Amino acid sequence: MKTLRNILAVLTIMMALPTTAQTTIVKGMVIDSLTQESVPYATVRVFKKNKTDKPIAMSLTDMDGRFNQEVKGDGQFTLTINSVGYKTINHNFTANGSTLDLGNILMSEERSSIGPVEVVAQKPLVKMDTDKMTYNVAEDEDSKTNTVLDMLRKVPMVTVDGQDNITVNGQSSFKVYVDGKPNAMFSQNANMIFKNMPASAVKSIEVITNPGAAYDAEGTGGVLNIVMNKTPEAQASLNGYNATVRANVGTRGYGGGAFANGQQGKLSFSANAMYSYNHPGSSDITMEREQLGNAASSMTMTSSSENKMPFVMGSLNMGYELDSMSSMNLMLSVTSMNVKSPSTSTTTMGDGLFSYTQNNDTKTGRTSFTGSLDYQRFFNRERTSSMAITYQLSTAPTHSETWSSFDMANSLQPTPSTSYDLTNRYSDNHEHTIEHVLQTDFTTPLSSLNKLNFGAKLSARLSDSDAKYYLSDVYNEGMSMDYSHNNTIGAAYMEYDGHYGDFGLKAGLRYEHTWQNVEYRLGNTSDFDTNYGNLIPSASLSYMLAPTSNLGLTYNMRISRPGISYLNPYVDRTNPTALTYGNPDLDVEKSHNIGLVYNMFSTKLMVNARLTYSFCDNGIEQFSFYKDNLLNTTYGNTAKRNLTSLSLYGSWMPFKTTRLFMNGSLSYSDLSSDQLGLSNNGWQGNLMAGLQQTLPADFKLSLFAITSTKSYTLQGWSSGFNMLTGSLTKSLLNDKLNIGVQGMLGLSKGGCLEIENFSRGADFTNHMLIRVPMSSVTLTVSYTFGNSKKQQKMFQSRVQSDYMEHQSNEERINNAGGEGTGTGTGIGM
Repeated sequence: MKTLRNILAVLTIMMALPTTAQTTIVKGMVIDSLTQESVPYATVRVFKKNKTDKPIAMSLTDMDGRFNQEVKGDGQFTLTINSVGYKTINHNFTANGSTLDLGNILMSEERSSIGPVEVVAQKPLVKMDTDKMTYNVAEDEDSKTNTVLDMLRKVPMVTVDGQDNITVNGQSSFKVYVDGKPNAMFSQNANMIFKNMPASAVKSIEVITNPGAAYDAEGTGGVLNIVMNKTPEAQASLNGYNATVRANVGTRGYGGGAFANGQQGKLSFSANAMYSYNHPGSSDITMEREQLGNAASSMTMTSSSENKMPFVMGSLNMGYELDSMSSMNLMLSVTSMNVKSPSTSTTTMGDGLFSYTQNNDTKTGRTSFTGSLDYQRFFNRERTSSMAITYQLSTAPTHSETWSSFDMANSLQPTPSTSYDLTNRYSDNHEHTIEHVLQTDFTTPLSSLNKLNFGAKLSARLSDSDAKYYLSDVYNEGMSMDYSHNNTIGAAYMEYDGHYGDFGLKAGLRYEHTWQNVEYRLGNTSDFDTNYGNLIPSASLSYMLAPTSNLGLTYNMRISRPGISYLNPYVDRTNPTALTYGNPDLDVEKSHNIGLVYNMFSTKLMVNARLTYSFCDNGIEQFSFYKDNLLNTTYGNTAKRNLTSLSLYGSWMPFKTTRLFMNGSLSYSDLSSDQLGLSNNGWQGNLMAGLQQTLPADFKLSLFAITSTKSYTLQGWSSGFNMLTGSLTKSLLNDKLNIGVQGMLGLSKGGCLEIENFSRGADFTNHMLIRVPMSSVTLTVSYTFGNSKKQQKMFQSRVQSDYMEHQSNEERINNAGGEGTGTGTGIGM
């Protein structure tokens, strides 16, 4: 008995002694199988094998899709990865006390049948990275009724003013890409195209504020990448088609369009066609100009103009999967825009005795074609090593005509005190640019957490300009001009991308060499050619503060090559009191940008804050001066710019059916020019605030207020503006039929926007008041149909599911036992 008691005592002591269990580290990176982008905030769970009722460990992937999970104990385990809108990943492993690196884990979209259509759960509305922000337009309820320009007002780091001028990262110089490729037509006419393009044609908008070495160096503000709606990579299980037709009519125009996609076996396609007719109404301008100095004079001008803008766009995308590791893609796109701008103005000299009326009729037609052929090949099963070869052809002819006639019937004095040429005139301008691009890109992994990107690019940009000028229907050769401007650009780059624990580093170097040649077939300017090289560095450093927050530091150098409209020395003499012309001696503008970025994501709140400082010593600036009693306006590398800006984006869900958000910025500009003896500085603020509310009967209401303060240029300023927008939408027939009403109102008299512009020089002052009609109401109807099982977006439950999906990490763990596989619907903030 005593022996038994001793044995029991020893066993009790042994059981009380602490035991040391082995700890296994399981890590990896979760990637979207289609876009090859990281999947942030995915839920990682670890279960004992065959015991999936409750996890023994749980965490979230960070903003780069990475996870590093500790597993205590030995034996067989199952790791699962869930993210809303994706199929669940299951991976069995054996814990042995070592580190298990799963590498890149590909997640594909989840599909679940509901009635006759399939529904895919929605992804976050905004994805935040150190180098870029992605706004998922297709997941925003307002995309059913708004234009792309309307949606841009919501996009972080983007500002649209009252005259539809767009700035990116505080800069008006930026490049527009379409589906990851530069598009000259969009870059040159961004506001006009986006104002006419329905948002339903766009999948997402990427604001790349710190373009890496793989991107062209042009665009001081960065890159605005428009990702169009198109079919994903071919999957045999999705044979069939889907299509959406859309029509809208309103007080300022009408339009319609159709989008279709489908696939058969390894072949996939998508086609998009749209038409719109926009007549914004009559804009009124009152201008007062005073010439200073010995030739002092003053004048007042009042004018009224009305624009009519038909817009047509069509695109076709085709993809073919050659085998499991390689594919080819063909893209064709055509855009056509014709603007008719009749205007009437009355000019009165300061003494009031001489005045004249000018009637202008301007017609501008712009048509662009872009086509590209891509070949992509992956060299390993994980798709971490790849090669892509692209050829792109683009052409963008422009034709503009202006007729000007003058009438002095109401003048009290037959001739002006200062002689002006009031001969009736006509100008006929043709500009044509064609560009060939050949590019190759490689990605190779150095390890599971490090990779190297490198590549080369050659582009040949051939431009012609032919401007004919007529006085009283007689051709005037001395005032006409015909020339060609050819640019050939060769580029090579290399970029390192690595992760070290909570730190991430991306650093790259790009070299671009430009050969430029200008030949004048007609004109009083000499031919010239030149060549120069630019070495463009870029870098970003990120630190993961927590799985749902990070901090980043970025630097890049950007350049801006002057386009043909800036270089063209042709003199526009439409206005008898002023001349406008380009400057063929312009140099490349170089800008340096430093940024500090903070991103945070929690249960109901998403915040992005970005502090940037940009400086440029040879900025291209438009400036004016008097010469021979005429106001001359041209361009020059005359400006030194220093811009400090704080941008803030926030989204908060106080209730399941309510989302509040704001997009704003505060900046300070300091501009100077030693050449012109000018300087200017000041603060500017922009703010868009609003809400999206789900009403009874599943109506969706959106209301937004937009305000902007004064902005500054080298020679003056432009006043701010205030406006309201709103929409009400309803989905019917299992989300096949969508009906929406959208309205816009300027907060000045008559629902207009009133904008003041002031400029000054050494010998003049100019003050202008512009009234732009803004009030409008538009009705939009769309219908979706098809026979494919391809996923359809389900908008009606997005706000509610958004609230439910974004639980904190603690809430996820507490609810883990009752969670499903993440196939519900909803979107992120």
